[in-house]
Amino acid sequence: MNEPVSLSLARLRRSCAECSLQQLCLPTGMNGEDIGRLDLVARRRRPLAKGETLFRPGDPLRAVYVASEGSFKTIVVNATGDEHVLGFHLQGELFGLDAIGTGAHRCEAIALVDARVCELPFDNLATIAAKLPSLQQQLLRVIGQSANHDHDHVEVLARRQANERIAMFVHGLSERYRRIGRPANDFHLPMSRDEIARYLGLVLETVSRGFSRLHEDGIIEVHGRRICILDESALLAAANGGDGGETPEPRKRSNA
Repeated sequence: MNEPVSLSLARLRRSCAECSLQQLCLPTGMNGEDIGRLDLVARRRRPLAKGETLFRPGDPLRAVYVASEGSFKTIVVNATGDEHVLGFHLQGELFGLDAIGTGAHRCEAIALVDARVCELPFDNLATIAAKLPSLQQQLLRVIGQSANHDHDHVEVLARRQANERIAMFVHGLSERYRRIGRPANDFHLPMSRDEIARYLGLVLETVSRGFSRLHEDGIIEVHGRRICILDESALLAAANGGDGGETPEPRKRSNA
């Protein structure tokens, strides 16, 4: 007979923090027993190496996921073999929700770097959420955030100018890092320039020039994949197409 699991609130909070579930449940004021139910449902998966696939199109909905380490991209590949990036999923963000409507995944999730995920079996999660209104509310909030990300992607693609798309992408990524409690003005891009181009509907050379222009204008500082935002208001203005007399001039970088 299995020994009963001893529930320690301190242990559970550490455990949930380690797999980033504090974004999902802890802010709601759940008690130790309720947190324990969720924590016991969650499965810690093996690490995924960079480039390894978590799920593929057509795979049945078995779970939703939280990246406890690293980050992921979701993609679709068209009939001619071209890859289109649908989204990027940072540490602490829930993903895998694309399968909720049909019961099967419509895209492929790939680790951008060496990563680890916390797997939440969907059937068990739905059962527990039905008994815990606080968890159910948090799940609805997270699903709403996922819908907002989709809307943001559409808004980015609707921008006619490439520089606007790139500035909006950097600004949006900064806001997402802020939401998960990471530095929002100094961060490392887990994705390549080519992956950004596939997400923004641009070519690689255009994305590279766009980052260089933001760097030269003194709006951001770029060192490889490291991004430092120097002028947040100018970045937002660039994302909204502002220039000339409509917005303050960005600080030009000195060549001295």
